[in-house]
Amino acid sequence: MQPYKYKPPRINAGELRTRVTFFEYGPNEGPFPGEKEIKILFETWAKIDEVWMKDIEIAKSNGTLSDLTITIRDPKGSFFPTNAHYIQIHTQEYEHLRYNVKHALPDIQNRDFIKVVSGVVS
Repeated sequence: MQPYKYKPPRINAGELRTRVTFFEYGPNEGPFPGEKEIKILFETWAKIDEVWMKDIEIAKSNGTLSDLTITIRDPKGSFFPTNAHYIQIHTQEYEHLRYNVKHALPDIQNRDFIKVVSGVVS
């Protein structure tokens, strides 16, 4: 029998260093096409990861390989991202891009976090 050895969680709160904002968008008023920001739904700190090998199949099925995996702290029922939400990442590299939530699920290894797979909106 192997001895028990504590394994620390894969992510902790100290790794949440990037500010993200979840938005809801709606159609523009008037005859011109497009969308505009309706309201801010949730702001939090997150860990941003490029596509991992396990997320490549989800990215391929969505038709984009520019997906990001965003890990946020679970707000315990006050908010849960859906595919109708958009994300703004507040860093120089991603400030000009808007991301759409593709898939959100609770982190099975650590129930204190939610993983959000998002793709860039063209």
